[in-house]
Amino acid sequence: MQAPPPADRPSRFPLLFELLIWALYVGVFKYARFMEDAALVHRPGHPSNFPYPQLILFALLATVYVVPYYRWLVPALLRQRRYALLGVGTLLYLWWGTKLNLWLAALLFVPVAAPPLLTDYYQQLAAMSGQQLLHVANPYLGLLLTDFLAFSCVAFVRVAFEQEYRRRHVERDHLALQLTQLKSQLQPHFLFNTLNSIYGLSLAGSPETPRFILLLSELMRYVLYDSGKEYIALPEEITFLENYFEMEQRKYAGARITLTTVGPGAAGLQVPPLLLLPLVENSFKHGRHHYSDDASVDATLTTAPGRLHFVIENDMLPEMPAAPGKPRSGGIGLVNIRQRLQLYYPNAHELRLSEKDGRYRAELTLQFP
Repeated sequence: MQAPPPADRPSRFPLLFELLIWALYVGVFKYARFMEDAALVHRPGHPSNFPYPQLILFALLATVYVVPYYRWLVPALLRQRRYALLGVGTLLYLWWGTKLNLWLAALLFVPVAAPPLLTDYYQQLAAMSGQQLLHVANPYLGLLLTDFLAFSCVAFVRVAFEQEYRRRHVERDHLALQLTQLKSQLQPHFLFNTLNSIYGLSLAGSPETPRFILLLSELMRYVLYDSGKEYIALPEEITFLENYFEMEQRKYAGARITLTTVGPGAAGLQVPPLLLLPLVENSFKHGRHHYSDDASVDATLTTAPGRLHFVIENDMLPEMPAAPGKPRSGGIGLVNIRQRLQLYYPNAHELRLSEKDGRYRAELTLQFP
């Protein structure tokens, strides 16, 4: 990954879809409908100078009543799952809202009609709409139905995208909580293993103890401070691993404990901090180098554009049976890395663990977008 993912933002599609409905449905379809109606009542003897741009403004004003419907009424009742009330509210609101909005729009446009022959149309529409306000019947069923279909689509699109946006936020918050728990689990696990090593050296009076303490200080600074970030530059993660490998090599000077990095692409990559540590700790904990100088732990980290490949192998200790009724300890690290890989790189990682000829091998491949 070249950089941390950008902050999640609401989709602009609902707004674009809403503007498209206003432009095509109101600005074209309803304008054409009003233009046909006006042509039937224009004054005899006056030329028909269609189209009339003013009718576009009239169509927009005559439709503003739907804004509270699709921006407030539908979303509010859908969130409360009050579907019966939504049906009744929609019918009553649109039934009377259509007539009231047409009446008010016509009254507003009567004194400013341009060209003047539109005055007859606005006056007739205002008179008819005003009379219909006192009656249950609605002569504008065609407009009511098309308004309902067009702006119900807008309402449902808005609700669907709002729910998806909230769902993504819940998932992201849940992911952050899981990662925090995983890191809090990993840090004391790492400290426990490292302090055990220093304790053993101090008992033996090893001259390497001061160097170990210095390395531990660097390692813990990284674990306690830098690991709080969501992503860290890969070279910093490599430096941390190099210090850890040096500590293990000084502890078991006769064994061969190596970390090799290959590829020029590390500087441009970022990874979750401590991602590779569980694989390294697992090899250090269970490696035969604890007891034999001819054993080894060999790791290779290879970077390429869009790809990271990490392999670590160690000679295995003979398997010792656990005491009856007492489960084998450990295993936190491998569970941790599997969970983090699934959270950070779903469908973009491959972790293989294998044993062959007394060697244990862990191989991790990450694909970056």
